[in-house]
Formats: sequence, structure tokens, C-alpha cells
Amino acid sequence: MLTPSSITQHTTYDPADIETVATRPKPRIEIVEPDPTWPAAFAAIEARIRAVLPQDDIYIQHVGSTSVPGLPAKPVIDVDVVVPDPTAEEDYVPALESAGLQFLFRERKWHQHRFFHCEEPYANIHVFGSDCPEVVRHRLFRDWLRDPKNEADRELYAGVKRQAARASREAGETMMEYNDRKEPVIREILKRVFEAHGLLADGVKGA
Repeated sequence: MLTPSSITQHTTYDPADIETVATRPKPRIEIVEPDPTWPAAFAAIEARIRAVLPQDDIYIQHVGSTSVPGLPAKPVIDVDVVVPDPTAEEDYVPALESAGLQFLFRERKWHQHRFFHCEEPYANIHVFGSDCPEVVRHRLFRDWLRDPKNEADRELYAGVKRQAARASREAGETMMEYNDRKEPVIREILKRVFEAHGLLADGVKGA
């Protein structure tokens, strides 16, 4: 059940939780200027998914930096796919694979997350359940950065993304380590998002 506490609670990435299904070549950590074709790339991926999964059983949203107009980003489309039960892999894994998506890993302890890759358009597809707080966090963060009133946070995030990408490339780090470098600023922005939505009332501060 979704609650303000579950939405505002930060979790720490645990590499021991990953169950690898397949691998892909290590992606380059590079930030590029905004590309006006990113929304169309998302729409193409969404259409492929909806063609193989029941329309009334899923929710699909474009998230991540490519979903924010004007924001520099890695040229990777991030997609959330919400299914009734992520543990029932037989209900969606074969269908997504038939649509050309590669099943890479599962994280049972982190919201039963399943992760897929699409080569063209290049995309990360995240499968969650309908009661997953991460889906709400993704949407709130995206909509906050889309709002013209929050230009300062959009610029703050763009700056840390560039710094983190440069540092991670120079250190030969993984994508997860790049994400760790951004995390303090993400939490700083999310705190403002949560406050604006009244989610930090009654002493709920987000760990």
C-alpha cells in the first residue's frame, strides 16, 4: 500500500540483490544535449509494449532525464512499465521478449524490480508493480523538473549529471557508481518535491 512514508523513504542500492539473467555491453557514461526526438523514441517503445501486453493491465510512463524537455541526458530512454504482479514473470516476460526487449536482471528485494533493455531505440525498461513507490517518485521528480518554475533545480541537476559522468568515465566506474555520484543532489531536489506535495508532514522526513 502506498503511503507518504513509503514514497519519501530512500533506499540504498544493494548489488548483492541482483539476479542476472543476461548481460549487455557496458554502456558509455556520456551526457549529451537535449534531443527533440526522445519523446518519439519513447512513443515507439510504448507502442511495441502495448502491442504485446493487455491494454488494461499495464501503465507505461516516460521517466528519467530524456522525459524532461531541455535537460541534457544520457541518450537512453527510461521507461516504467507497471504490471499487476512483477513476480508473475510468465505473464509479461515472454511478451516483452517477443517485442525485442532483452531481460537483463531482477531485484526481488527492491520493489520486485525487473530490468529490460531495448537496443533500438536504446532504452532501459523498468517493470514494477502497481503499488510501487518508485513509480510515484519517478513521476514526481520528472514533473517537478518539467515545471518552468523549477528551472534552478533543472540546472542544478544538469550540472551534477555532467560532473558525475566526467568523474565516472575518468575513474572507469559503472553506471551504478555514476548514479551514486548523483544521489545527494537527487535527494536534495526530492526533498523539495515532497515538501511541495505535503508528503513530509507529521515528521516523515525521508531517510
